[in-house]
Amino acid sequence: MIKADTRPKNFIRQIIDEDLATGKHTHVYTRFPPEPNGYLHLGHAKSICLNFGIAEDYQGKCNLRFDDTNPVKENVEYINSIQEDVKWLGFNWTGNVKYSSDYFDELYQYAIELINKGIAYVDELSPDAIHEYRGTLKQLGKNSPYRDRSIEQNLQLFDKMLAGGFEEGHACLRAKIDMSSPFIVMRDPVLYRIKYAEHHQSGNKWCIYPMYDFTHCISDALEGITHSLCTMEFQDNRRLYDWILDNINIDCHPSQYEFSRINLAYTVMSKRKLNQLVAENKVETWDDPRMPTISGLRRRGYTAASIREFCRRIGVTKQDSTIEMAVLESCIRNDLNENAPRAMAVLDPIKLVIENMTNDEQMLTMYNHPNKPKMGTRQVPFSRELYIDRADFSEDANRQYKRLVLGKKVRLRNAYIVIANRVYKDAEGKIITIYCTYDADTLNQDPAKKVKGVIHWVSALHGLPAEIRLYDRLFTVPNPTAEEDFLANINSNSLVIYHGVVEPSLINAQPGNAYQFERHGYFCADSHDHSTQKMVFNRTVELKDSWAKIC
Repeated sequence: MIKADTRPKNFIRQIIDEDLATGKHTHVYTRFPPEPNGYLHLGHAKSICLNFGIAEDYQGKCNLRFDDTNPVKENVEYINSIQEDVKWLGFNWTGNVKYSSDYFDELYQYAIELINKGIAYVDELSPDAIHEYRGTLKQLGKNSPYRDRSIEQNLQLFDKMLAGGFEEGHACLRAKIDMSSPFIVMRDPVLYRIKYAEHHQSGNKWCIYPMYDFTHCISDALEGITHSLCTMEFQDNRRLYDWILDNINIDCHPSQYEFSRINLAYTVMSKRKLNQLVAENKVETWDDPRMPTISGLRRRGYTAASIREFCRRIGVTKQDSTIEMAVLESCIRNDLNENAPRAMAVLDPIKLVIENMTNDEQMLTMYNHPNKPKMGTRQVPFSRELYIDRADFSEDANRQYKRLVLGKKVRLRNAYIVIANRVYKDAEGKIITIYCTYDADTLNQDPAKKVKGVIHWVSALHGLPAEIRLYDRLFTVPNPTAEEDFLANINSNSLVIYHGVVEPSLINAQPGNAYQFERHGYFCADSHDHSTQKMVFNRTVELKDSWAKIC
């Protein structure tokens, strides 16, 4: 029997299949070309999975190439984080890491070629004037007064730019295309601009830097890329991509194809806005667990497999849409439900004393996963004094309340049935201690003595103090960028910190380890702050999609 093709289907793969079938290409070569001016987010994860996934499925190649043409906003920290993210997601690039700056010499020569062909010129209009001359969607552009300089003049002026003879913003190189084009991108776009800044790769060799549109297509061609994949905002730029390659002497002409980007509800997917969140201290860092960055999601407890599954579920189309947060959360919830061991934690502790327990403590054996015996067991101490969550006790409650109530019974998870008899309160009336008795014959389960409620607990003698961070959506509205000031809708409760206690088996938790805390959700040990001296757990996701009921 022939095994069915389990590869995802989308319009880009259909194009590739046709290209291979017709002989247009004999192999597949893609690339992932991020700008090193920030950390990668979920939108980049989609592009990573698409480009590297296609290369894997077609036994092709995929380059990691940094589009490093703006040294003012780039640094090595971003380069390192991007490489780490790609590897963590489970992908490897072909050969060495590549940089657009690797091709600065070639790009400069192609610019000279365009000048010699009379289709590029040095413009001395100011940036504001260039913007004004370019026109609008309803108003055609007009020619720069410097547009008709001779080839010799343009070559001399471009040499002057290279030699540092102009101040920043006082000259640039533009393509001579069509100022009346219905596509603004074709109205004599800027190809080179002046920036007196040290470059993280080329140092101080250059003071003129190529623009993205000029660099990207030529870099693709020099690397022999067959399918250049980008998001829909570059659809109009494809005309310039093709124009540049059609007008220089280069053997390869890749084809550009566009797909829709990710729009995720209750967050922003723009590196500029994400950088603003960091710069204005709305979050701690780029990898704050509330951020939609890959590193932020990793720190929060998302797995690489869950993000790859998310990208698979949303698919690849040309249709813009907003993805509900529940889709992303479902992916990690399904993963951790299968793979995360269980443990008990009390977030807001209140003491419970079992008055009729004669021995101070005993050890109970518990499965690490109720449905996976192969994950083994652990020993959990049970003592006369326990901690339970304050929310799990009420002096009086209706029938829907299935936790501990005065005069009623409840089961302690994997332990005994207890009945609450009385409480001790402080001077302000706050309950400090609950006194109860237990039935020593009800360890684990006894069909003859069933109760409706089950609550979790931690031994007061052996429990370990822990900082437990509950994360929520960063914004209170589904589309924060629709507001004039997107920061106005920051969720003030996006981080709530509890100082609780956890069962002693978690002393072995390593940064990044995931657990299901009974009834609270899925958590992981924080990759920055967690240690055996100070235990810190981040909630990755709740056990159920509670936001669906709220929204």
